[in-house]
Amino acid sequence: MKPLLRALWRVVRGALLVLAALVMFIEEWGWRPLSAFLGRIARWPPLAWIEQRIRAAPPRVALVLFLVPALLLFPVKLGALWLIHEGRAMLGVGLIVVAKLAGTALVGRLFVLTEPQLMRFAWFARAMAWWLATKQRVKAALLASAPWRALRVVARGLRARGRRLRDALRGFGRRLRERLGGDAAE
Repeated sequence: MKPLLRALWRVVRGALLVLAALVMFIEEWGWRPLSAFLGRIARWPPLAWIEQRIRAAPPRVALVLFLVPALLLFPVKLGALWLIHEGRAMLGVGLIVVAKLAGTALVGRLFVLTEPQLMRFAWFARAMAWWLATKQRVKAALLASAPWRALRVVARGLRARGRRLRDALRGFGRRLRERLGGDAAE
């Protein structure tokens, strides 16, 4: 029985690791760049004024502001599903993608603006501490996994090939310039 449970746990742990890695990937390559992009847009004085008000909001207002985008996007996602059901799949999928990008950017930016207020809630601070610790454990497990190590070996090989190709092209370009320059002088 124990070998079966161990094997089952390895499968479940692997699936959870993939799911957590996907969440981390979305956070690193979606949430952060999109919220940073909104931060650059927010330099515009009217938006900067709104952001200043959000930063100064009391904790409960900050919590509501942080949760509102998720609630507002729900009907948009339902509308996208309706479009897909009506046979307008491309429009529906496009709407979901746009809503997801906009929602991720907005929630990411709101988190940056409201994090100090949200951290005043003990439950939120505990959840953040748990998330950060979990993220570190998942990252360590991911980096130690056999597929990740294999991927790093492949990436190293691709980078080496890329450097060799770049050097070969530079050498070819240099020889071509010398030849063309030499012919022009004659």
